[in-house]
Amino acid sequence: MTEQLPLGLRWPRRQRFEHFYAGANAAALGAVQVLAGQSGAPWLYLSGATGSGKSHLLMAACQAAHEAGRTVQYLPLRNLREHYMAIRGVAGSQFIALDDLDAMAGEREAEHALFDLYNRARAEGTALIFAAQATAAQLPLMLPDLRSRLGACTQFALKPLDDGERREVLKQQAALRGIELDDVVLDWLFARYVRDLGALLDLLDRLDQASLAAQRRVTVPFLRTFLREAVQPPPTP
Repeated sequence: MTEQLPLGLRWPRRQRFEHFYAGANAAALGAVQVLAGQSGAPWLYLSGATGSGKSHLLMAACQAAHEAGRTVQYLPLRNLREHYMAIRGVAGSQFIALDDLDAMAGEREAEHALFDLYNRARAEGTALIFAAQATAAQLPLMLPDLRSRLGACTQFALKPLDDGERREVLKQQAALRGIELDDVVLDWLFARYVRDLGALLDLLDRLDQASLAAQRRVTVPFLRTFLREAVQPPPTP
């Protein structure tokens, strides 16, 4: 299960606080940093659309809590099949992050397991942080008491970066790699590629390697060729 992976594999290199571009989410970032570093800090519930940075903040918090000497667990519920068993299996950690609560909402046994975990964590002094696309009030839960518990957490609705902010991040990250991304290249890219910042930064890593290997600048023709070849199936042996 994902939550049992070694720490080095579980927390991707880029999923750190220093790589989170806060934009309008500075208050949420600060609250998550406090929760990760201080016992007794208010529990948090993060909501927001895909690409708003929820999972990034949860994994960064787990990494920071681990570095602070706390035992941690991270449950990406959307990637787990037996939600009830996964939640029931959480035990013995001082910091627990539960991602994608939307995936288990409406499953009575899983909701009871989460309700019990919440109460047990409160009694044991364990820190909890939750994330979902829907707010606590909007989750389609069957247990009113669970909704009440989740609603008692400090709530933050994350906002994705706008296109201008994404462009600025890409320019900054490209400059650190010695790559110049002019506005013509960015216009072409944003018209033809997904705008999720994580996907764009992954693309930038691959472009960095490809441009170095080819000894070429990143221009629209180079980018067009790179993307066309990147989605081609490998040649048949």
